[in-house]
Amino acid sequence: MNQSEESVSEAKGQNTMEDQMQKYIAEAEQDLLHTYNRYQVVFDHGDGVYLYDVNGKKYLDFVAGIAVFALGYHNEAYNNALKDQIDKLIHTSNYYYNVPAIEAARKLKKVSGMDRVFFTNSGAEAIEGAIKAARKYAFLKDGRTDHEIIALNHSFHGRTFGALSVTGNAKYREPFEPMIGNIRFAEMNDFESIQANVNDKTCAIIMETVQGEGGIFPAEEDFLRKVRALCDEKDILLVLDEVQCGMGRTGYMFAWQKYGVQPDIMACAKGLGCGVPVGAFLLNEKAGANSLVAGDHGTTYGGNPLAAAAVNKVLDLFESDHIIENVNDVAPYLEKRLDELVMRYDFIVTRRGAGLMQGLVFDRPVGEYIQKALERGLILINAGTDIIRFVPPLIISRQDVDAMIRILEDCLQ
Repeated sequence: MNQSEESVSEAKGQNTMEDQMQKYIAEAEQDLLHTYNRYQVVFDHGDGVYLYDVNGKKYLDFVAGIAVFALGYHNEAYNNALKDQIDKLIHTSNYYYNVPAIEAARKLKKVSGMDRVFFTNSGAEAIEGAIKAARKYAFLKDGRTDHEIIALNHSFHGRTFGALSVTGNAKYREPFEPMIGNIRFAEMNDFESIQANVNDKTCAIIMETVQGEGGIFPAEEDFLRKVRALCDEKDILLVLDEVQCGMGRTGYMFAWQKYGVQPDIMACAKGLGCGVPVGAFLLNEKAGANSLVAGDHGTTYGGNPLAAAAVNKVLDLFESDHIIENVNDVAPYLEKRLDELVMRYDFIVTRRGAGLMQGLVFDRPVGEYIQKALERGLILINAGTDIIRFVPPLIISRQDVDAMIRILEDCLQ
């Protein structure tokens, strides 16, 4: 075969692979409910901080399944722990005890300083449980059923009904009104707006410690401390949503630990299972002992042995592989490189974030840049129309940051 024939053969092979990817996409659009505007790529496997599509193309991943795959892909120790558990027991029922869940709860209490754990299957479910616990706590105090919850504008807590009700973006809520009711909205980092909404019906204040979908807004220390003091004064429960910002992403196991402002109830998920569907809401003893009891809340799959085995191994690997130490080493470098882009390009307004949860704010829509990056082998995601969000695996290196910046700059030209 001469060189010309080889080129034709390679081109045919590439076209065949592209045709196969398009067949997968067409089948998905035919069979799956269209609730996502998906990027036109089909991923097949991953390794470290890279994903590979069905054609074998390699992508540097700065999304990590939206802050899920903290340990990166194909972590052998993690995979083996799950395989071992599959061979033993995947599921029983929460009417019985199982060792992985007992061990996972103990480890999660240790790293969080909280007292009680309820395992769920997702972050949204964790928020649902947190809302129920807060309302039950207030009900047991006075027997009233008109208690109110204060949430924050621009927040995002999930798409199930309770979680959506406390999500501070009307466009998400409007098609599904009426919501659960008795929700008031205040402003992030504006304590006076919190005070203005508090009354004798207020049972909880819920917020993300770092707002994610709403634009990567970290809560300020002074704001958090004042809210905590207000909650203590009026016996209001402080509920912190750490689903995206928790599990080491900000350089602390949980973002609130930077300021020592402990919540009464906390929700976590995403990096908790590193790909296995699992979440949890955790309560301090005050909230745990005076809210939900047998029959109030439940789950078929939450805390099953397989999911709990994932949590166990994730927490073990966070310690043995010094994951948070790596975040604290690499995050300042990522911030530095992103700040350089802010200085270099007039259409990039600012950078904000915490740890390996960062956002670049543009003066225009960012969809075109994200698409160009994907074509060049870099996975990015937005947070709103004008922000590129960076939530990579927590194992990334400075070299990975440099590689990302090179591709992104090429897209910005």
